Amino acid sequence: MRTAAVVGTGLIGTSIALALTRRGVSVYLTDTDESAVRTAAALGAGLVGPPPVPADIAVLAVPPGRIGAVLAEQQARGLAHSYTDVASVKGGPEREVALSGADPSVFIGGHPMAGRERSGPLAACATLFDERSWVLTPSAHTSRQTVNRALETVALCGAVPMLMESGTHDRAVAVVSHTPHVVASLVAARLEHLAPEAAQLAGQGLRDVTRIADSDPRLWGDILEANATAVAEVLGELAEDLTVTVAALRGLATDDADERAQGMTLLADLLGRGLRGRRRIAGKHGTPTATCQPVRILIGDQPGELARLLAKASELDINIEDMSIDHSPGKPSGLVELMVAPASALGMAERLKDCGWRVQRVPGAARPTGPAAATGTPAARTAA
Repeated sequence: MRTAAVVGTGLIGTSIALALTRRGVSVYLTDTDESAVRTAAALGAGLVGPPPVPADIAVLAVPPGRIGAVLAEQQARGLAHSYTDVASVKGGPEREVALSGADPSVFIGGHPMAGRERSGPLAACATLFDERSWVLTPSAHTSRQTVNRALETVALCGAVPMLMESGTHDRAVAVVSHTPHVVASLVAARLEHLAPEAAQLAGQGLRDVTRIADSDPRLWGDILEANATAVAEVLGELAEDLTVTVAALRGLATDDADERAQGMTLLADLLGRGLRGRRRIAGKHGTPTATCQPVRILIGDQPGELARLLAKASELDINIEDMSIDHSPGKPSGLVELMVAPASALGMAERLKDCGWRVQRVPGAARPTGPAAATGTPAARTAA
């Protein structure tokens, strides 16, 4: 691939352009927003305007409802030999392409499974797609050459391609992406009128649950509209679980022993299903993150402290699978959780302690009992 065109220079479009430019592809940028396209160009994402001759492939980074019209328009202009899109819904755009009068043989649906809470070209990153899944949904009309060009685009962006049927894709993302966003927004909405002193009690768990609610409402309105049926089905199943859960909790608040017992049974079933489902989420090597072991270290809030910790982990030849930071509100410290292979966890914790790091939890250590647990020392609180 020598040339590519990107239509739409928001977060995803600009990130794709940056990734392709990094690999030596000449990229041409267009957008109805002059400020966005010039910002993307200033970041090094490519040149403003159409290519002098048709590009090898054009990426349509526009809302789902506009894919068909934009494809027909750009095909008429001869923008590229092949086309793909990045919309998070595939069935609707595929149908619109068929009705738009565009040539469906040179189009393949695409959806990179990556993003950020921020939007716009300034949030773009050339490494956004590294090792992330990128779904391609060829239709019955898509040519082999178009499939190959799309596969090369995915590879150049550092992502991992997955071929799926559009309907299968839409049902999958309803569960793993769209419904979680709705649920995060519903939980975050409970905070809108929360008293300030109550909001001060928020910890990392609430931040994790509501993180994705911090997104563009207009963009997500378009996404949910495009996949409304599949999302409604998943939310309907969730509503049934919520109804059972509310009844179980109300049963626990009664004096009736049978109702309390039934409530505990229902809650145990729900929490157990949640645990089993959580463990199906794959980590960076395709294995569930539940197979990893956390090592928790308290660090000070000063420049270079986190970098020093990660440098020490590298020096100990420990591969970190994942990482999170729980900031302490109003305190100059934070709790860093490093996820590592179980075989490495205990040794890593002990070696970090020997080097002076404040390890808050030694993997495999027994929970504290007696005075330490009763007085709520840091060790007791961490174990809890």
